[in-house]
Amino acid sequence: MADRRRIADDERYCHFLTFGCDRRRNLLELEQPCRILLGQLNAQLLAYSAKCVGYVIMPDHVHSLIWLPDTGRLSSFVRDWKRLASFQIQQWYADQGSRYLETSGPIERLWTPKYYSFPIYSAEKLVEKLTYMHQNPVRAGLVEKVFDWKFSSARWYELRKSVGVRIEWIF
Repeated sequence: MADRRRIADDERYCHFLTFGCDRRRNLLELEQPCRILLGQLNAQLLAYSAKCVGYVIMPDHVHSLIWLPDTGRLSSFVRDWKRLASFQIQQWYADQGSRYLETSGPIERLWTPKYYSFPIYSAEKLVEKLTYMHQNPVRAGLVEKVFDWKFSSARWYELRKSVGVRIEWIF
């Protein structure tokens, strides 16, 4: 049976987004692909007048909390973010990451085609999702403390250090 999930985008609320690398490959374990992904997030935040409440980039998937001022724009926001980042990351791997490609094979597709969105209506639920997101690298055994993970908004929340993306609270 076909996946008939529906992404609700008919109200203004924060979206807890998740999308992953194709076949759960660790295509985001190197620094430059993460930097490219954040650069494209910044570009889309500007283009859509959106706000980022938080994010974490794991080696094989991404979580983010995004608020858009207009309804009906979530799919295009995610599509543009993934598409533009994918092009640049694949180009970087082709130019610089040949050693990785020798062991893992070519990148035919960077992302899984879908993404998942969970609506956040309250500050309490936002804190819950932000905490869950920031704990991901700790649960995976990659770091001991949330603020030690370089590609996460946890350093902004815990230490007020710049994280490459403007972080804005919406409640």
